[in-house]
Amino acid sequence: MAQRKSLEKKITVWAWLFVTPALLFFAVFSFYPIANAFYLSFCNKNMISLKPPVFIGFANYLRIFSSPDFWNSVRATAVFTVGTFVPLVAVSLILAAFLTFRPAGSRILQLIYYSPAVLSSVVAALIWKLIFEPRGIANQFANTIMMTSGVDFKWLSNGVMLQISTMVVYFWKYIGYFTVLFLTGLGKIPKGIYEAALIDGASRGQTFFRITLPLLKPTTALVSIMAMLQCLKTFSTQYLFTQAGSPLAPINVITLNIYNTAMRNYNVGRASVMSVILFLFMLCLTIVQLRVSRSEDVSY
Repeated sequence: MAQRKSLEKKITVWAWLFVTPALLFFAVFSFYPIANAFYLSFCNKNMISLKPPVFIGFANYLRIFSSPDFWNSVRATAVFTVGTFVPLVAVSLILAAFLTFRPAGSRILQLIYYSPAVLSSVVAALIWKLIFEPRGIANQFANTIMMTSGVDFKWLSNGVMLQISTMVVYFWKYIGYFTVLFLTGLGKIPKGIYEAALIDGASRGQTFFRITLPLLKPTTALVSIMAMLQCLKTFSTQYLFTQAGSPLAPINVITLNIYNTAMRNYNVGRASVMSVILFLFMLCLTIVQLRVSRSEDVSY
């Protein structure tokens, strides 16, 4: 018994030795910035000033909640998130199911779908900026579909089209990544369940809706959380499009507003308020989604 306790103590010590570097990394680069943002949200601090922060209580929060610019950012973020999240999750699930039931050439298709995910967000935005130019492929494709000629759909200048453009960029970049996650979840479902259903006379559609979807709930919850958080954190595409001359208001998402408030207006306090609000919203949303997924645990 004494030797066993000694061995467990040594294992615990070595475990802490291996975990400590990661904990220090997260403490310095994640936990401290979060705590500092909470502190600065109650202070008046100029980005380029050497003066220390001045505590002003909830003044920054009151100013932000009464700002039309902030509520416009909330609207822009909500429009982008809903417009990107729903197609992203739905189409990635459909593609994963298609690749599962049509295994011929699925490896090549997986590689093609996943390839945009390895690109940085900046590179993806630059590629699509060229596509959305007046003489780009997007206008040519749209003219072919609409059976028109020489029409400029103003992908980067019209407010509605600009919002759609940012959604298209994110959809293209992340659709393959979430498809692979769904494929992983589908691969964990025992094949015997499908074989038994087919023997009982179930069709492909019935097996998908009555077997695949219910057993895929944990993976769907994971993909939903990751996709939602990714949409809420969007920044690079909107930033590069506005730098190229696109109007700011339609795509002034909260992250872009935070950047402009801190780096251009030098108001760190108000930028920290928006950061805290976004962080708390993402945290609450994640907790809710995790609780819902746990309440619907499945077993094979």
